[in-house]
Amino acid sequence: VLAVTIPEKPGAFKRFCRLLGERSITEFNYRYSDPKKAHIFVGVAIADPAESAELVTDLIAQGLPALDLTDNEVAKLHLRHLVGGHAPQAENEVVFRFEFPEKPGALMKFLDTMGHNWNISLFHYRNHGADFGRVLVGMQVPPNEQGEFVTFLQNLGYPFWDETHNPAYQLFLG
Repeated sequence: VLAVTIPEKPGAFKRFCRLLGERSITEFNYRYSDPKKAHIFVGVAIADPAESAELVTDLIAQGLPALDLTDNEVAKLHLRHLVGGHAPQAENEVVFRFEFPEKPGALMKFLDTMGHNWNISLFHYRNHGADFGRVLVGMQVPPNEQGEFVTFLQNLGYPFWDETHNPAYQLFLG
């Protein structure tokens, strides 16, 4: 379990995922809060404990401040569930719930298919051991790109539900 700071700009999440190489993401929690930096809470599957320290060192070398939270009980028991909050500065945010297939490459397919100008403003995923992963994603999509966004949803091939007007989202995250 890691805390990593990445640039708050389109494409930064994809770059981060590429830096992980073949490692699987087991959990990812993030909410837009700062126009320059994105603080992400991420679980990564590793082969042995030493690999965690290597990964942190590699991320730092790539200019991404990282902190290993594997032994941090408050992070593991509580903070992972509290990442979020209102983000009024996330203009033109649309929120969708997806079912990703639980297989290597599913997240990269999403990121590669997604419009390169759209900023991810919210992302929540946790592996539950099922055949599919439940993912909640917020993206900033300008009104003049809504047609392109609909095409993205159709081309992705993953089941999805629009949650933008969900009252629970509006109350706690919108």
